[in-house]
Amino acid sequence: MITRQCSWRALQLQQLWRPLSFRNIHRQREALEDKRWLGWEVVIGIEVHAQIKSRRKLFSGSSIPNDGPTIHYTLTSRPGETPNSFVSSYDAALPGTLPTLNPKCVELATRTALALNSDVQSRSAFDRKHYFYSDLPAGYQITQRYAPLATGGYLKLSQGDVRVRITQIQLEQDTAKSTYDKRRRVTQVDLNRAGSGLMEIVSEPDMRSPEEAGDYVRTLQAMLRSVGASDGSMELGSLRCDVNVSVNKHGHPPGTRCEMKNLNSVKFMMVAITSEVFRHIRLLEGGHAVPQETRGFDETKSETFKLRSKEDSPDYRYMPDPNLPPLLLSPEYIERVRESMPELPEATRTRLMNMGLTVQEAEVLMAVDAGREVGFDGELGKGAVAYFDRLAQGRDARTAVNWMTHELLGQLAARKETFSDNRVSAEQMGELVDMVQSGKVTGTSGKTLLRHMITHRSTASPLRLAQDLSLLAIADDDSALVKKWCSEAIEALPEEAGKVRQGNLKVMNRIVGKVMQLSGGRADAVSIRRTLEELLQKL
Repeated sequence: MITRQCSWRALQLQQLWRPLSFRNIHRQREALEDKRWLGWEVVIGIEVHAQIKSRRKLFSGSSIPNDGPTIHYTLTSRPGETPNSFVSSYDAALPGTLPTLNPKCVELATRTALALNSDVQSRSAFDRKHYFYSDLPAGYQITQRYAPLATGGYLKLSQGDVRVRITQIQLEQDTAKSTYDKRRRVTQVDLNRAGSGLMEIVSEPDMRSPEEAGDYVRTLQAMLRSVGASDGSMELGSLRCDVNVSVNKHGHPPGTRCEMKNLNSVKFMMVAITSEVFRHIRLLEGGHAVPQETRGFDETKSETFKLRSKEDSPDYRYMPDPNLPPLLLSPEYIERVRESMPELPEATRTRLMNMGLTVQEAEVLMAVDAGREVGFDGELGKGAVAYFDRLAQGRDARTAVNWMTHELLGQLAARKETFSDNRVSAEQMGELVDMVQSGKVTGTSGKTLLRHMITHRSTASPLRLAQDLSLLAIADDDSALVKKWCSEAIEALPEEAGKVRQGNLKVMNRIVGKVMQLSGGRADAVSIRRTLEELLQKL
């Protein structure tokens, strides 16, 4: 068995050093004056727990005798699965079970570290964090508190020239999920989530407002999704935040920090920070000290509440995990991961804008169904941006983005469906756009055809469907049919026709719409308008 030395004196020095580090970091940003709390400075640091999007759990592997070196891992459960249906003997902490590291989790965490400009460590190690609760069957959690996978790095926020520095990135196990049944007065434990891979991303206290904290989490979500490491869904519980907040007068040392646990919404996180800042200010202005506490957040009251004080904090009794050797990553491995890195959000935004899209259009594409398109084990290329790239190939990017955002996404939204529910392929969509651009179908008929394709989930060619549905545009030489429809429209709308003859050309649009209705959208609007003008002048 491979063991490692653990210098407990070094760990003690590290714990003593961190408060001094906090003070030095605190001085690196100029004080920001906020009208909500004039004269006070807010200091915020965030610990993000992101579930790794791997098909398999972090350590729940078991080798099968007489089956060679093959390792079989417990699959990661999805929301809505039957409770306790994705549980291995190791997840349940049965005696004699041993951990087997999932290499895909290491790769995705390494991607994250590189995207955050962190220093990936050639040697990291696993520790046991001991505490006793019903959702932790083993009585300890495997983590990397003292020898993390990566250290340092930064994340540039989307608003302003602000860089939030990263302290460290570590791998750890997720816990089970406990639910209290009020009717039966029992707590039910679901072990499906137990043992799933997590990344804990710890920031330095570089944020100075709730808005910066929200920007940090949103920017981090986008980065995690872009590298395929996590879907970053706070609604589904795959990303959770622990926020540390302190308050001090401008020019004074930082105040006592309080930690708010398990915030699962950017909106509620910002509200919780605001509530906590005002609570600190009330205490300090009243002459009271702020006790160091761990607090929760009541969403209905928009207030934080005490969970435990510093004196009540558990002694986690960290110790090296004797069943897991150090994790050694060679420079060649790190370089291979670096070379396989997908495009990061800032590069994607710049590329889309260089294609002619506006900032808003680029943001819409990047935000569509955010998180849902992230595949397992780093699989990429299923999102809206990848779809747009295929659609815009060989076509005008502006035309492509208009059809995708206004028509495709609009019709999906009208049906209360998400982009992940879309069954219209990029090839079908491209053919439809080409037919409209070439005049084979009108814009109105194109929208009708797209609605049919979405509703019936048809895989047929748009040209074939247009023929079957009689949606092909009227040929230019078939002016007699267009003239017939225009005459019928004038007869149906005599009042509007009279106003047009009197010079009110705005009313012409109603008659054009009537002709489009009679033609089933097959007639060209320009041809209709020209024919109507000729007929109205004669009459």
